[in-house]
Amino acid sequence: MSLDHYVTLGRSGLRVSPFALGAMTFGEDPGGAGCSVEESERILAAYLDLGGNFIDTANFYTNTHSESILGDWFAARPGRREHVVLASKFCTNLFPGDPNGGGAGRSSIIAQLEQTLRRLRTDYLDLYWLHNWDRQTPIEETLRTLDDLVRAGKIRYIGFSNTPAWLTAQAQTTALLKDWTPLIALQVEYSLLARTVEGELAPLARDQGMALVPWSPLRNGFLSGKYRRDNQVADSARAAFVGGPSEDEFTVIDAVAAIADELGTTSAAVALAWLRARQGTVVPILGARRVEHLRDNLAALRVTLTPEHLRTLDEVSAPDLNYPAPLHGDLRTMLQFAGTTVDGHTSTVYPPLLQSPVRY
Repeated sequence: MSLDHYVTLGRSGLRVSPFALGAMTFGEDPGGAGCSVEESERILAAYLDLGGNFIDTANFYTNTHSESILGDWFAARPGRREHVVLASKFCTNLFPGDPNGGGAGRSSIIAQLEQTLRRLRTDYLDLYWLHNWDRQTPIEETLRTLDDLVRAGKIRYIGFSNTPAWLTAQAQTTALLKDWTPLIALQVEYSLLARTVEGELAPLARDQGMALVPWSPLRNGFLSGKYRRDNQVADSARAAFVGGPSEDEFTVIDAVAAIADELGTTSAAVALAWLRARQGTVVPILGARRVEHLRDNLAALRVTLTPEHLRTLDEVSAPDLNYPAPLHGDLRTMLQFAGTTVDGHTSTVYPPLLQSPVRY
């Protein structure tokens, strides 16, 4: 397995690497979570040289510097931009005091896209994400605007990030009924330490043929391997902001470390391999402040977890999901009728709670 063994992103013909490169760290910021222009360019070059082709940024990352770094790099290398999948996001207001400086209304989307294209020094985006739900704008207005931009050739595909499942389902149904551009992917928080996406959004994505593109797949670095019990992390730029893992999180971290030791690899590689083994298409986003961080994470491409490994990790990290998810039990269980499942297999277990079918 390598970065040039591509997967199709959801129900589309867009082929991407099994890991995306996140550019949130490209450019120095006051919080210290970013990196210099030179290191950003080294990270980008290393990812592309290894066969990677999926790059993800946003209009407000490092105060717009991330997009500018990417745009300058590709502008200095004619012909390279056309061979990558370049994604950015809109919604964040970059102009305090201007009520139309952000959001998901028609005028603001068009303005934000033009600004992003100018910084990225390109004529189009391969994928454009709604970064957050704009409660003040009808979803039909957002979708119609995005469809117009697709038809105009400004963007090629669309996706949602950080939106409720009910809104995402409404949006997808509306798009399909009106023959507008449908969603092909959802960018969500997802890791062994953040699995609540499995309650509603992940089943929706599987049902609709959308890919999941997890951000923070190592949960703020907690699953990177450098967090151990009784070992204070001092060299992490985020440690001062997010604190350390809880006792429950350390239980998962310990299980990941044990499997990593058994396989002779890193905790990060195990955590990322677990994500890629989830049902459906899952393309995690890798963020890095140094080239060695990227290379360490890409060790996950060489890791194959056994069914026993997966079962151990599933059990130790099992999430508490909101109602009605607990009523549905194991998502792999078929609906039971008088002790017989619909696939013809008998069952001697009388479930205290009705188990419902889930489409994959």
